[in-house]
Amino acid sequence: MTRTPPWRADLSRSLRLFREFRYEQPDPARFYTALARDSALQVSQYHDLSGQLMLDVGGGPGYFRQAFEAAGASYVALDADVGELAGTGSIDVRTVLGSGMQLPFRDAAVDVCYSSNVLEHVVEPWRMADDMLRVTRPGGLVFISYTTWWGPWGGHETAPWHYLGGRRARRRYAERHGHEPKNKFGESLFAVSVADGLRWARSQQDADVVHLVPRYNPWWSRWLLHVPVVREVITWNLVLVLRKR
Repeated sequence: MTRTPPWRADLSRSLRLFREFRYEQPDPARFYTALARDSALQVSQYHDLSGQLMLDVGGGPGYFRQAFEAAGASYVALDADVGELAGTGSIDVRTVLGSGMQLPFRDAAVDVCYSSNVLEHVVEPWRMADDMLRVTRPGGLVFISYTTWWGPWGGHETAPWHYLGGRRARRRYAERHGHEPKNKFGESLFAVSVADGLRWARSQQDADVVHLVPRYNPWWSRWLLHVPVVREVITWNLVLVLRKR
């Protein structure tokens, strides 16, 4: 694992993000704008974004564009869902429609490959992670963040009933609300654990692991990733930071 100063996220930052988290469904612009600013700061700790070509895999409606461009990046987004892309009312010309599992970019095309809260929505998440490594140049950064299944928000809007099973939680939501959840378990939402991410990061051969950290937790809670079972419950979101060889 390469030597990089740890991401010093304190408790006040965690509490601030958790407060914003309540608005993800009723006011996504508020939540994702706050998360984008925090993400740009976090990624900048690992890689100077000035003049760097950055690919956001699953960039959606573009809430992250302004934050990363303000940090100096040349930002390109990719998404597979036209509806998501138009979430802010328009689709930016620098956005590509395509699959995260087969990125329509050549090898070593970008300096930074980033993905936030997408991996759990992909049927083959580690195929996507491998392809993110493929399109990143040597020395470039890969930053992958995903919502962990056994964490409190693993079932997304069906939480906490996902603890009784994803399909059961999906049925319960449809019965109570009269329509399917946005994130449909087995179709657009899948169970991806902390152990899955740690296993992939440590087994891949194309990059050095820089950091494995809980995204929303204070920095001093990182040691909990070494505790099986406990890490699955307390880690809302896992970040995998890698440097391409």
